[in-house]
Amino acid sequence: MKVAIMQPYFFPYIGYFQLLKAADVFVVYDNIKYTKKGWFNRNRFLQNGTDAFFSIPLQNASDSLDVVDRTIAPAFEKKKLLNQLRAAYAKAPRFELAFALFERCVMHGESNLFRFILYALERTVAELGIGTRIVVSSSVPIDHALRGQDKVLALCEALGATTYINAIGGTSLYGAEAFEARGIDLRFLRSRPVTYPQFGNTFVPWLSILDVLMFNEIDTVRALLDEYDLIAGPVETTPVAA
Repeated sequence: MKVAIMQPYFFPYIGYFQLLKAADVFVVYDNIKYTKKGWFNRNRFLQNGTDAFFSIPLQNASDSLDVVDRTIAPAFEKKKLLNQLRAAYAKAPRFELAFALFERCVMHGESNLFRFILYALERTVAELGIGTRIVVSSSVPIDHALRGQDKVLALCEALGATTYINAIGGTSLYGAEAFEARGIDLRFLRSRPVTYPQFGNTFVPWLSILDVLMFNEIDTVRALLDEYDLIAGPVETTPVAA
């Protein structure tokens, strides 16, 4: 049983979906602190040949709240966001299908940030044909006061994991010995370089999965989901976007 665990991100980069597909069970944290500089409610898209941010505005609230306790701002101008993405990608070869997915997710009526992100994640996973089971962290019977590696280990044990797969950026956060002591193999997923034509301009890597869907046939995107290596730490890392 291969388990992966991640924070909930809105239309994250392809590496997120590679990790999701590599696992049998993918745990999405809902009881994790929201951070303004994270990728919970924003990501990057292609605009005039360079990267730009799109985001979901939130109601003002305490910085100590978990993601599941954050609410989308009533003033969120959904049509404005859709028009922004339409202007950027209208001439992309796969615009119609990719934009339809994005529009469906943006127009979803949920105001809770976590459930809004989860809906978009589940719709994108379905579009990509990924069969991994998605589990919300708070639904797993563990001590949720645990933090860091201890919480990951508890989740893995509760789910019967034999392998834990983490994104490559987390190699310094975990010790193989602690996992081995519980009969769990620790692996890190390293994405291989992904490139494709973007309007004939210099390629901008690691944008939202939306960008990948705009320029590639769905079968090509599904093939790109397998362009990674699973390795044991410690390893050299190359930071990528979310």
